[in-house]
Amino acid sequence: MKEKRAESLEQFVDLVDQAVYETEELLAAAEYDDEEMGMVHGFVEPLLQSLRALQQSLRDGSHEFADEDLPFMSIVKSQNDAALPFKFLLRMINNTHRMGLAEADEEA
Repeated sequence: MKEKRAESLEQFVDLVDQAVYETEELLAAAEYDDEEMGMVHGFVEPLLQSLRALQQSLRDGSHEFADEDLPFMSIVKSQNDAALPFKFLLRMINNTHRMGLAEADEEA
């Protein structure tokens, strides 16, 4: 099975923006309901920091695609789906970073 990736730079930027939003929402939920969501405090702020750095590098044009995991992938790999419900989105961002943009006919 092929790994899903963004097909355009605009789509890649949108995915990163969405991941930043989802992470901010997760942080807000954890701050609101520490008892239920306390498990995310150990990783959500470093994840958000890493995503914001990626977001900034895309905005200023300094991002370089490379065949290596993005820094936040160690967090993604260590968390279960309940703690990090948008892991699929983070994996898609990482796959795009590692393998470059997908060709339109490649995903069919």
